[in-house]
Amino acid sequence: MTGAAPRDDLAARQAELVAALVAGGPPPAGFAAGPLAAARAALLGKRAGEVARHWPLLAARLGAAWLSTFAAWAADRPTAGSLRDGWDLARDLRHRGTLPPSGADELAVREAGLRYDGHTAPRPRRLPAVARADGAIAVQVAGRVRLLRPARR
Repeated sequence: MTGAAPRDDLAARQAELVAALVAGGPPPAGFAAGPLAAARAALLGKRAGEVARHWPLLAARLGAAWLSTFAAWAADRPTAGSLRDGWDLARDLRHRGTLPPSGADELAVREAGLRYDGHTAPRPRRLPAVARADGAIAVQVAGRVRLLRPARR
């Protein structure tokens, strides 16, 4: 088969380009850094928009800082899908102590309704589940999640 080597070379070059665009890889040989950086920024912006659709409270609460926060977090991470990217970001922000309260509520609701280990796709929880968030408790029973917050005085 005479075309195998050129196809393998093309596949390797394409993989390098994809890694440079979405996973923080180095620019492949023959690509200008400026246009590559512009394409990378555009793809991160599109990815941030998709994640914001799945995590609207987190994105809204971060406001103008949403794009820069997401881009800094996602710069060297390939996408795992919009739902999982937002989940991983929210967990990272929680770990660093910078998760806003409405984002914490959104994360608690997700964690009460779905099981996600950070590696495989989220799956629905079958048993009643409880998750805590910033003074609130998310409770899932029979497939419905409710966020309970103590009365404020």
